Parts: sequence; structure tokens; C-alpha cells
Amino acid sequence: MDGDAAKDYFLSRPEAWLDFPFGPDVYVFKIRKKMFGTLGWEDDLARINLKCDPEEALILRDVFDAVLPGYHMNKTHWNTVLLDGSVPQGELERMIDMSYGLVLRSLPRKERLGLEVAHGSEALYK
Repeated sequence: MDGDAAKDYFLSRPEAWLDFPFGPDVYVFKIRKKMFGTLGWEDDLARINLKCDPEEALILRDVFDAVLPGYHMNKTHWNTVLLDGSVPQGELERMIDMSYGLVLRSLPRKERLGLEVAHGSEALYK
């Protein structure tokens, strides 16, 4: 998965949208007003930041060399993933889905339930 494919996958999540609060070089993906991922490039290498369960974050860092503590993020709850081709696409999609789901679950109940009614739990919590 390259940066363009990652951008498309982020935006494929229900009601995901793109914002640029940190400037034009950092893509910030949000559900409602909450960030669930970022995408940027350094030396032509795309990298994404994803929210993650703290225990799983550590495991992913042990399994994949391309998964690092979140750059400019809370390193307990966020990972940075280098899109260098070493992490399988299915695993990247799972990590994006997990980040989306964690942020979705943190939304106020009324917003979360509205999204569940509009899109169905299956589509939201892959």
C-alpha cells in the first residue's frame, strides 16, 4: 500500500473526511471532529499515524520493523507505520479499521448511535 492507496482507504470509511489543520503536507482523517489517522511523506516515503490499543501497539512494533511509536503523538496510544511495503495490505487495512473504530467508540453516545443507525454496525466496526 502506498500513500495514495492509504488515502483512498482512509476516505472509504463511512463519513470519514480530510482536514489539514497542520498545514498542506499532513493529511488528517477524521470521523466527525475527531482524528483517526494522519498521512504524510518524508523523503518520498509515506507514513501514517494510527490510534491503537496500547498492548497491541507494542505487539505490532515487535512484529513489524515499519511500525514505530507515534511520531508527534501519544506513544502509548498511537503508532506510526512506514508504508515501505513490508506490512501486508490486509494488515494495514485492519490497523486503519481499528483506529477508526477506537475513535468512533469515543464519540458521544448520540453521535455514535446516529452513525450506527445510518451505516450499520457491520460497516462501522470491521
